[in-house]
Amino acid sequence: MLIEMLRFTLRTVLRLAAICAAATLAGLLFDLIGFPLPWLVGAIFFAAIATNLGLDVRVPLITRPIGQVLIAGSVGLAFTPKAISLILANIVPMMALAVLTVGAGFLAAAVLVRLAHADVMTASLAMVPIGPVESANLAIRYGLNPGPVVFAQSTRIVLIIVIIPPIILAFTGSSGDLAAALSATPITLSGSLLLFGLALISGVLTRYFKIANPFFLGPLVASAAAAIGGLPVTPFPFEVIAGAQVLLGVWLGGMFDRDLMAKAGRYVPATLIATLLLMALCAVLGLSVTAVTDLPWTTMALASAPGSVTEMALTAKMLGEGVALVTAFHITRILLVTPTAPLIFRATAWIAGRMGMRD
Repeated sequence: MLIEMLRFTLRTVLRLAAICAAATLAGLLFDLIGFPLPWLVGAIFFAAIATNLGLDVRVPLITRPIGQVLIAGSVGLAFTPKAISLILANIVPMMALAVLTVGAGFLAAAVLVRLAHADVMTASLAMVPIGPVESANLAIRYGLNPGPVVFAQSTRIVLIIVIIPPIILAFTGSSGDLAAALSATPITLSGSLLLFGLALISGVLTRYFKIANPFFLGPLVASAAAAIGGLPVTPFPFEVIAGAQVLLGVWLGGMFDRDLMAKAGRYVPATLIATLLLMALCAVLGLSVTAVTDLPWTTMALASAPGSVTEMALTAKMLGEGVALVTAFHITRILLVTPTAPLIFRATAWIAGRMGMRD
């Protein structure tokens, strides 16, 4: 029995290593052509293509939390006292943008209903940015197939990653060199290990208390507190952050289920159109905030993206500006929308005449 368990463990480790190695090669290709967030985007494309070719590239669920812990821990160091003062000064735009983003999600849902002939609840859960896992759980509660909902939520995240950073970098003329941005701060082994330990423990504790997005919010708070408190923490080396992007990318790309893609019919192109509309509406909202405040448009373009806090924070770090503010806008949306999502969709179900909830 022990030998069989060891063989199973060895096969699992070798399989995961092979998947990550292939995804890393894809990331290297995107890096050579100068694409923003190449390790993340390359891994997404590799996993999505491999999945639809019939290859099994599913990875253990723990890989996404590990990637989030590493990135959130690094991003949290940007929460300096000066950055927090700027965040507090913009709390009203943050809350307003969070609410308006939900409204934009429902407008996109109406388009999805029209184009794909989807029911109102499926379309709403697919378009309102609350995350693949949370939306899938709500879909099950309402007796709906979670597959189309997860597909749409994952598509939104991937399109945000693939479209928004290149557009911003094209307009700003930035090189998009994340390695240079990370190396601007001195790095020590002891400081990085301390940061990882604090981030990991905080993520586990946050999950224990069932707080939304625990492996991003928990490490982010721990990292920010450590930096403000003067603890000897330092960022992770670029290679570690690149590895975290690979883990996140493989997980995201593997969400594009081959059977769903084959059977979805008009739902796939309709989802693409509705998601692009949602992104455009949120971009307009972000630029509107720029018009009434003195915040840079690049910061607001990232801050108003309908989701993908981990990747937008990385892009902000790559640009070297507004990391804490971009992250704070997204966290405000998460904290306002995620806990109230059951009430929002209960009201949606009542309006749509769908009151049959599954326990």
